[in-house]
Amino acid sequence: MQRIIVQEADFNAGAEIARLNADEVGGIGSFIGVVRGEGKIAALHLEHYPGMTERALRKIATEAMARWPLTGCTIIHRVGRMVPGDHIVFVGAASAHREAALSATAFLIDWLKTSAPFWKREEFLTGGSAWVEARATDEAKAAGWTK
Repeated sequence: MQRIIVQEADFNAGAEIARLNADEVGGIGSFIGVVRGEGKIAALHLEHYPGMTERALRKIATEAMARWPLTGCTIIHRVGRMVPGDHIVFVGAASAHREAALSATAFLIDWLKTSAPFWKREEFLTGGSAWVEARATDEAKAAGWTK
């Protein structure tokens, strides 16, 4: 089972974890991304291209399900304006064994961090704004998953 959602509204992580739970599940790995303020960020704006973004997320979820014996995979990514402390993303993977669930979750979030078709702009407390560039450390982490 795959669940892929791109939305402006917040999500309920507990409900999403419960949705992944089933009789054959022995472990659920999850990650919740949160907007950091770091004392300088007033807001984070996320933009996407509807249709293209969901297709890309479905493709990576399908790849995760092919790599690991998952019973379920959920990606919920928010778009729009968010402030420090708000949820940005939920990734969950369920499997009969924890190793597959945790590995798949790490794979998915590493991919989302570097290759998902989202554009982020930070709005600063000082009044300016800037587009967020990919970090070399994130790119290196994601490169470790290539076959």
